[in-house]
Amino acid sequence: MSTVALSLRPLEFFFAQYRRVWRGTAVSSVATPVFFLLALGVGLGVFVDRSTELPGDVSYLDFVAPGLLAGAAMQVASFESSWPVLSAIKWTRQYHAMLATPLRVGDVLAGHQAFIAARLFMTAVVYLVVITAFGAVRSPLAVLTVPVAVLVGLAFSAPLAAWGAKTELETSFVAIFRFAILPMFLFSGIFFPITQLPTAIQWFAHATPLWHGVDLCRQLTLGDVAQWSALLHVVFLVAWTAVGMTLAFLSYRRRLVR
Repeated sequence: MSTVALSLRPLEFFFAQYRRVWRGTAVSSVATPVFFLLALGVGLGVFVDRSTELPGDVSYLDFVAPGLLAGAAMQVASFESSWPVLSAIKWTRQYHAMLATPLRVGDVLAGHQAFIAARLFMTAVVYLVVITAFGAVRSPLAVLTVPVAVLVGLAFSAPLAAWGAKTELETSFVAIFRFAILPMFLFSGIFFPITQLPTAIQWFAHATPLWHGVDLCRQLTLGDVAQWSALLHVVFLVAWTAVGMTLAFLSYRRRLVR
């Protein structure tokens, strides 16, 4: 059986598991962007537009909406590749059950990451529909924010899966979310240009996948795409994903193969 066919088996399992909880995530997937855009883009945006001129002379709603899409991709991917990965190894031992079949470590990893990619795709589509309904899309190129959001998410999920397969302590995820994910969400250009930050924090933002995703999504929704900048963003995100998948495979094999 081909590698792709084998990878579909874990994907099928995770979708069967997801069927039990999809209603709750569907509500939150719609409610979250609506509340964020109402509070920030529409509410706070009125005051920002009166007092501040943003780069490109865009409204605050147009500025913040694509950033929230990229930020949502980071959050979904980070959650799906942290506790669930450790759980599948340590508590529910779902990975062990899969490896008792003809599935290999790479198939299990690829299948789980494919499920996360599917979750990212669904979340990104919902966000795009919502921000379009709010009038925050100026270009048909905005449809490309969906694959970009998937790539942003994978740039986080792959490295975090590597850590999830390595760590023994679930409390380490709390530290990661508090000291890495949350600061990136706040200081990667979603809510204000990073040029307003100290130079050291700007360099930190540039080194994160989220800033590259935010900037690329914003270029696409505004229809103002700088080709070399966009290419650099994509290469950066692909590199993070590739390195993360390599590290994840090594961690999975070390932890699961005895």
